[in-house]
Amino acid sequence: MADNKLVNMVINDQAISVPAGSTILEAAKTIGISIPTLCHLDLKEFKMVNKVASCRVCVVEVQGRPSLAPACSTRVMEGMVVRTDTARVIQTRRMVVELLLSNHPNECFTCPKNLDCDLQSLAQRLGIREIEWTGAKMNYESDISSKAIVKNPNKCIMCRRCETMCNEVQTCGILSAVGRGFDAFVGPAFNIPIAESSCTYCGQCVAVCPTAALTEVNHTGKVWAALNDPDKYVVVQTAPAVRVAVGELFGMEPGSIATGKMVTALRRMGFNAVFDTDFAADLTILEEASELVHRIQHHGRLPMLTSCCPAWVKFFEHQFPDLLDIPSSCKSPQIMFGTIAKTYYAEKLGIDPAKMVVVSVMPCVAKKAEAARPELTKEEHSNVDLVLTTREFGLMLKEAGIDFMNLPESDFDKMMGESTGASIIFGTTGGVIEAAVRTAYEWITGEELENVEFTAMRGVQGIREATVKVGDLELKIGIAHELGNARKLLEDIRAGKSQFHAIEIMACPGGCIGGGGQPYHHGDIEIIKKRQEAIYAEDRNKVKRKSHQNEEVLRLYKEYLGEPYGEKAHDLLHTYYEAKEKI
Repeated sequence: MADNKLVNMVINDQAISVPAGSTILEAAKTIGISIPTLCHLDLKEFKMVNKVASCRVCVVEVQGRPSLAPACSTRVMEGMVVRTDTARVIQTRRMVVELLLSNHPNECFTCPKNLDCDLQSLAQRLGIREIEWTGAKMNYESDISSKAIVKNPNKCIMCRRCETMCNEVQTCGILSAVGRGFDAFVGPAFNIPIAESSCTYCGQCVAVCPTAALTEVNHTGKVWAALNDPDKYVVVQTAPAVRVAVGELFGMEPGSIATGKMVTALRRMGFNAVFDTDFAADLTILEEASELVHRIQHHGRLPMLTSCCPAWVKFFEHQFPDLLDIPSSCKSPQIMFGTIAKTYYAEKLGIDPAKMVVVSVMPCVAKKAEAARPELTKEEHSNVDLVLTTREFGLMLKEAGIDFMNLPESDFDKMMGESTGASIIFGTTGGVIEAAVRTAYEWITGEELENVEFTAMRGVQGIREATVKVGDLELKIGIAHELGNARKLLEDIRAGKSQFHAIEIMACPGGCIGGGGQPYHHGDIEIIKKRQEAIYAEDRNKVKRKSHQNEEVLRLYKEYLGEPYGEKAHDLLHTYYEAKEKI
């Protein structure tokens, strides 16, 4: 919106006043008129608006103009008269969608986005039953080079949502138009394989793609195979953001907390043990807080950046290779869990690690690629074998006929199942660093932290700052979510302008709650906010809210790891980073 000035106009014979700078699409929404869209995506709160107006599905008639106008990009004017429902408008929309379908694979039954595809939904809404135009179709090979994302150019409709997300919001600069005319699609420059590009696998392109041109690598078949192999001992871990989103796949309201039902569902699927990644998040905090305190007290490299997000890690390896000494060396909670499962847990139960399969349920597409990184694997066994997104997990439950809504609740298995409120807030932007400060405060001051909620670190603003009084130290904290915002903080560090002691960065809007593997929010920012509210509610419901209060984690150190940030802990729970080419 440009300013507070109102513009008077008429839409479908209804006189209305809307703020100057509004689009016809926005104006129509104020009086309940729904104009169909396809390429349009509006996430202004996260500074993303797809402006290309390429699909022309939203065309309307504007009195006095000979051509139809795209409602998503045409600004209102004083006295404008608009019709959204004329025969000309309706016929044009149908023709646009029919032309898109004429060059689209007819494989809805087997498509990963069947019943969750914007193009499919639009065709149904417009009542399209026949396609008048037939002929040649694009015939490209799918790109299956990466461990995280599959690109199918034949399903690309050139809406360019992914391009806007990748280039303007995430500033990765990977995606652009390839080819021209009928055969054009969006992909990496020169159509190089995704695995050879600087893609971070954040999955935000997957999250906004209206078709199945971009999807996650599917692990569901491999998980079923492991569960049905009598020689395998299969354990599963679930990330904090999953429990506040998976219910959406079964008709629950966004932000519904489904932890107990989720645990029961996983047991019914046949997992030998069901654990909480929150346990490993608490473990991560003991290592990360130790590292932060060590850097502060021994004049180490500051600011220290959190390293839980694999997309963010890959971003700085490609884009800021000169700053590889800034991030924490801690592995992510997912990988720490896998490491402990195949060492400490396997030894305790007398299980051969080679026969153990560790499955993760994550809100993130990049976690699939992270699990395959060789430097995160200890000895000859991978730490995490298979990764399911929240969406894949939901599909498996439906496939198994599990009535999720009516499941009783149950608890995680012990030994690696206890968690604190600090670990739960890992699921939202600002949560990791808030959890670290809860522990670092008590370790530095030796005093009990009574008020554990640092509200200045919370919210959905892209970049946030907070100062926490820790004894005599004014601890300065920076927080960013979305990689474009991360770039700004890193450029300040590179220029010597940063005054922060610690910075948390998450690649996705809202952090993990808005991850590329979560149920599609279709641009509704309120869904992300409700998931965030649920994360904080879960934290408040915990008796223990500081990671160093986790008895199972403390027992792990006493029986196996030794001291936090000690030699064995560093060997098992820390990693290194490598400069990667920027392509």
